[in-house]
Amino acid sequence: EKVIPALLMGFGQVVIGPPGSGKSTYCRAAAEFLAANRRQVALVNLDPANHLADAAGCQIDLRELVRLEEVMELMKLGPNGAMLFCLEYLEKNLQWLLDRLAHFPHHYFLFDCPGQIELYTHHSSVRAIMHRLQGAEGNHLRLCCVNLVDSVHCTDPFKFISLLLTSLSTMVQLELPHVNVLAKIDLLQAMEDALPFDMDFYADVLDLSFLLEHIPDDDPFSARYRSLTAALSELVEDFSLVRFCRLDVKDRSTLAAVTSEIDKANGFVYTHGAHAAQDLVKTLGIDPDALQENRRRHG
Repeated sequence: EKVIPALLMGFGQVVIGPPGSGKSTYCRAAAEFLAANRRQVALVNLDPANHLADAAGCQIDLRELVRLEEVMELMKLGPNGAMLFCLEYLEKNLQWLLDRLAHFPHHYFLFDCPGQIELYTHHSSVRAIMHRLQGAEGNHLRLCCVNLVDSVHCTDPFKFISLLLTSLSTMVQLELPHVNVLAKIDLLQAMEDALPFDMDFYADVLDLSFLLEHIPDDDPFSARYRSLTAALSELVEDFSLVRFCRLDVKDRSTLAAVTSEIDKANGFVYTHGAHAAQDLVKTLGIDPDALQENRRRHG
């Protein structure tokens, strides 16, 4: 008898970002926060190098299918080549993941992804995997890409423009609803006096020509590549796609703000709108009736 696979329906976040940007920390914090908001959460580890997935409470772990260190040994590959192989292997054996996701009907999925940036800027496997989860074979997961970047890079104009460019490349390559997040904002706030602009400038990606004025002229590297930096800044501004939410995982109000943006991006708010909003404000300790009355008075 032919077995008909269960169809996937629901919502989720595809959490990506460079190494050290706080992806796993965010996933754990988001899982606790969403659970407090009455959502059934399933944490999915898609990093074949993450040997701490069990300790993090992941319900699904890619390392049950393929492990980075084993691929490096068997295929004689370095860590980056082995990572690409692992994601390509998952793409070819995606039914393994589909079968395990089907054990969590009506759950909200958090996909904790690897940190190799080339997986999202120009390699095709992650895009193919997520597109199959969303629309192929009758599946209807509504996913949002959550791109975490270290906010400390705002202190260096070159690094900030670089992360803008990689964020833009990722948005264009993955073709998913997208929320960019400046993580570890508490560390940046401690250095805010050293920034040439306030936090809104970096979060809203305002006129980058002002940022170029703060590139030092006495640095030979800066002088040599100033025109290239200006051209890249114009490219980012021409697309006008990149902006950031601010996140401190220890601050529940920033978690709520990021969650609200994600809910709009993946469509959760449009199917659970009133209840989702009420749960968020209750989690923050705000009286929903008082909030509604305040909105009525002040429009």
